[in-house]
Amino acid sequence: MTTVTSADGTTIGYDRAGSGPALILVDGAFCSREFGPMPALGKLLAERFTVYTYDRRGRGASGDTPPYAPEREIEDIEALIDEAGGTALLHGTSYGAVLVLRTAAALPGKVIKVATYEAPMLVDDSRTAPPVDYRQQVDRMVAEGRNGDVVAFFMTKVVGAPAFVPYVLRLMPAWKKLKAVAPTLRYDFEVLGDSQNGKPIPAELAKAIASVDIPVWAGDGGKSPAWMRHAQDELAKLLSDSRRETLPGQTHQVKAEVIAPALAAFFAEGEVA
Repeated sequence: MTTVTSADGTTIGYDRAGSGPALILVDGAFCSREFGPMPALGKLLAERFTVYTYDRRGRGASGDTPPYAPEREIEDIEALIDEAGGTALLHGTSYGAVLVLRTAAALPGKVIKVATYEAPMLVDDSRTAPPVDYRQQVDRMVAEGRNGDVVAFFMTKVVGAPAFVPYVLRLMPAWKKLKAVAPTLRYDFEVLGDSQNGKPIPAELAKAIASVDIPVWAGDGGKSPAWMRHAQDELAKLLSDSRRETLPGQTHQVKAEVIAPALAAFFAEGEVA
């Protein structure tokens, strides 16, 4: 593990593997360079790229300098890009998908291509929206130190999982890791803005996405619910150069061996600086 210092002085922990063009992998909610989908995906992609997996601020080996703002996370990625030589490819999954799009919009010239997988926006009424005050409820739970309740609330009220899921998770080793980073869920909500309420992508986020003028791969899974597919369709419509792809048989928990070849093929198109 190596560290880099972000613009506000926050230490960001990261791992680097492989050789080739720099590729930074950006996690979604609760995950880190040691927990979630990126460790397995990074190993496969390291055969063709120099892969950077890192702990988003507030997770793992990274610091968490207040106050939080999505711009600070963009600066974290920029510090990694600079460490990688000044330009990089980006891939983000779930909430990380929106973060990499915001980063590409904010850092023209530094981001070469972007690949997203299932940005969790709810843009229509194809599923029940979370409670209107879901962000305030999570803020309250975090302030009261109820990290376990944050995880359970997210799973059932935001994701829409059955009520028994948190009870099952509490019996698994992953529960401790989920609880440890539960306060950072507020950061993911900040990155998404008001895009989980069953309405069109809010103007601020839509403007940022539309300003991305580099190639973007927007993926989803063939077994994912309709609301997720609709969100990726709307995202792709905003982009000037998008590649929309559905991976057959996959869900939000996409298998590394399925998505890795799709990402490698997209990133290898044309010439990478």
